[in-house]
Amino acid sequence: MNGHRSPRPPRISRGWGRAEAWRVLCSRRAARLAGASALAAAALATAISGGAAATAAGSQLTIADVAPFTGPDAALGPTYLVSCDAASNAINKAGGVLGHRLGCKAVDTRGDPADAVPAVRQMYASTSNLVLVIGCTSDEAASVVPVFTAEKTVSFCMTGQSEFDHVMFPYFYRLVPPDLSESYAMIAIAHDVLHYKKVALAFGNDIGSQAFVAPALQAIKKAGETLSANETLDLSATTFRTEAAAIVNSKPDVILTEALGSTDAAFLTEVKQLNGGKMIPVIGTSATIAPAWFKSVADAVGASTLASDFWADNLVTATSGPAFQAFSTAMDAEKGKVGQSGDFSTYLTAPGAVHLYDGINLAALAMIESKSTTGSVFKADIEKIGDGVPGATVVYSFAQGVAALKAGKQIRYVGPGGPTSFDAYHDSTGLFQVDRYTANGTVTVTGNLTTGQLRALGL
Repeated sequence: MNGHRSPRPPRISRGWGRAEAWRVLCSRRAARLAGASALAAAALATAISGGAAATAAGSQLTIADVAPFTGPDAALGPTYLVSCDAASNAINKAGGVLGHRLGCKAVDTRGDPADAVPAVRQMYASTSNLVLVIGCTSDEAASVVPVFTAEKTVSFCMTGQSEFDHVMFPYFYRLVPPDLSESYAMIAIAHDVLHYKKVALAFGNDIGSQAFVAPALQAIKKAGETLSANETLDLSATTFRTEAAAIVNSKPDVILTEALGSTDAAFLTEVKQLNGGKMIPVIGTSATIAPAWFKSVADAVGASTLASDFWADNLVTATSGPAFQAFSTAMDAEKGKVGQSGDFSTYLTAPGAVHLYDGINLAALAMIESKSTTGSVFKADIEKIGDGVPGATVVYSFAQGVAALKAGKQIRYVGPGGPTSFDAYHDSTGLFQVDRYTANGTVTVTGNLTTGQLRALGL
């Protein structure tokens, strides 16, 4: 899920031919992945006992939002930062963590693994009392998660990359699904909900977006659908006439897409133009449920068109009840404090906002339970508080949780993202819902997808 999490390709000279550019892109990616793998091996082999030193009484604890703030995926970092500020301010209002206040820090990876590692190294060199990392999208996760492991820093990441499905990084936690299951969810919407037969794919050429393609092709075959076209969109391009024409000429019933930044807006504009001014229905990933994506695409193809011809998968999240009330109150307090594009209420269903808010609360409550702000000490209580133990009191906010802990109770935290069920790799993912936009950018939930529907497609 790119709630992602979509990486930008290496910078390529506009004067090069496409074949030469592709060879350079592949060689750079291979080098980066090799470097990331070596770093991962070194990190897993490194035994650094004890973690960070004890923090001074009353000092501020820092949560780092490691994500793109510039580049094609520049909307991801600010979305996560809104959630970080909301959670931190609510925690501070409830008394903070062990005598400390929380604060958030932006760390710009530029959506490029080559830029991410130096940025993270600088983060460690310049940041006092760093207790948690959030963000770490598919842009940079393969490069930076091994660094977090070596530094014994707990991280809640937004990557859906398959390499994290079966490799244990002891400080890595994920509340979003792998890209594999999200691809199946998109095909389930096309097949089971909309009853479409011909499917076209149009995904960005970045690592995160391309991760959806192979499982989508598998699910299309399993569902008995027809693949009409499969186009890759270069995120550095400004026009997509060739790709749009190929898809329009293939006459699909629906287009599945994720291409963040300005790409989807430009691409879908050309699809509409080449299709006689009529939009072909579109199904997006959960990363397309975000204020910036809605504004960009709605400005390009028309808000009413987007409202009538667009669907997206998303993890099931609360839209009412005590967990949602606490979350929405915390988020609403951030209105006017951040650059806003689109309806602010979209943050209430944006995967990064919901699940990172839950991650921050889980980590903060684990610190209180363990009486420590050191990652190597408090991380064990994240699963205990998320999954619960027999007889645990269910709490729906940090304030409720800290009150119950002070009363000597065992707790289970259930936030707006729902209850957790962590596996051996610290993954906890829930069921999918079907989201749509209204013409003003508000997100509405139109249905849920069952586990049976996804398993029928190969999950």
